[in-house]
Amino acid sequence: MRVWIAGGGTGGHVYPGLAVVEALREATELEVTYVGGQGGIEEALASRADVPFVGIPAGGLHGVRPERAAKNMIKLMRGWWAAFRLGRRERPSALFATGGYASVPVALAAWGLGVPIVVYLPDIEPGLAVRFISRLASKVAVTVEDSRAFLPERKVVVTGYPLRVEFHEVEPEEAREALDLSPVEPVLLVMGGSRGARSINRALEGILEEVLEISQVVHLTGELDWPHVSAGRSELPGRLRTRYRAFPYLHDMGQALAAADLALCRAGASTLGELPFYGLPAVLVPYPHAWRYQRVNADWLTGRGAAVMLRDERLHDALLPTLRSLLTDRDRLDQMGACAAALSRPDAASRLAETLLRLV
Repeated sequence: MRVWIAGGGTGGHVYPGLAVVEALREATELEVTYVGGQGGIEEALASRADVPFVGIPAGGLHGVRPERAAKNMIKLMRGWWAAFRLGRRERPSALFATGGYASVPVALAAWGLGVPIVVYLPDIEPGLAVRFISRLASKVAVTVEDSRAFLPERKVVVTGYPLRVEFHEVEPEEAREALDLSPVEPVLLVMGGSRGARSINRALEGILEEVLEISQVVHLTGELDWPHVSAGRSELPGRLRTRYRAFPYLHDMGQALAAADLALCRAGASTLGELPFYGLPAVLVPYPHAWRYQRVNADWLTGRGAAVMLRDERLHDALLPTLRSLLTDRDRLDQMGACAAALSRPDAASRLAETLLRLV
């Protein structure tokens, strides 16, 4: 028997699917195919995880110009036909979809072939893709209870955000040693996803020396800003340069998260799983152009004492005092970390795999 995984556009949609693949491989000998958008991030990540990948035409409709939306609609129709033909050949026993525009034609093809569907919502509030697929799905898995308000109640199961095995295998002491960090001084982790977060990178650049006086910094810049950040690192005084670890991207994110005392990042779906799992307090800066998904995620974490939130436009004025107040207050960091850890669901991947296997 074979299971399909679909979802893409961002790592927050791809990584949950790959975590479920790992859980499925531990529980059964089912074959798995990742069906995603041609040339999307999911192709590279699936390949790295040794998951067979089939690309189909796909394109987004939300937030694009009308002429682009028309072209993308044609792509989605072609993607549906490609997925339908693939389904007739492979005859999958179930589909696990995680949202993103590429998952819609796959879900339509699966539904047309009578294949049962589990759709998973990584964020708290569903986007158009998950809302649509939830109508076709047998089960709708969600990260937190609050998502029930947006989806068909009879289908919803709360599982938490699934994390890959690598996250479960990292200890803080080993992570700091691997990143060549002091075991006793605080560590600030700054990250913005695979492409980075330019406003965060630029705001940190303006206060970097002051921050390095009170903390070590692990900075995941993203590929776009890496040349600029790398050049700036070479200009730091030698004493501070030894306290600054900058990378364009880390595939082993578990090391960076385990080593940190505080995170500065966007509020994508992964923050709902990764920050609680490590009990990591955060300064969250929702991406201002992501509709309101990230704002809702940030509100959920801050409302539970696990994070503080800064608006993107306030970064240059508010970032340094916010970081200084947190990094110099160990008791507050510990309290926020305990609030974050209380939200963790470390068994989410296995629970999602069980939900899927029941349908199979």
